[in-house]
Amino acid sequence: MPHLTVDYSSHLAGSFDPAALVKELHPLVVEESGTTGVCKTLLRPVVTFVGDRPSEEAVFVHVEVGLMPGRPETQKTRLSEAVLALLGKHLRVEGVPPEAVLSVEVRDLAASYRLSPSAR
Repeated sequence: MPHLTVDYSSHLAGSFDPAALVKELHPLVVEESGTTGVCKTLLRPVVTFVGDRPSEEAVFVHVEVGLMPGRPETQKTRLSEAVLALLGKHLRVEGVPPEAVLSVEVRDLAASYRLSPSAR
């Protein structure tokens, strides 16, 4: 059930393998979050801005993990740290600038969250 979003600077295309990242990301999130659901992931290449100008030099990757509420902050922090380490494994490689900014946020889905078709 976890919803994952990976936003990354579009000029990173070809510098890392998003499918390989997702292949390791899904089981990591399931294990660390304690969910029994299946992860759903959106990969979104984005134009990166620094200030008010587009930047081909700035490299940014942000992963957001949305979970059903109820997990303690310590568990969400451990998950954030594990995902950040995995990002480092996949993005601290040749072709990706060492100053690339990597970040993770694990958050609770809002009470207004709905799913269709609903879970059985």
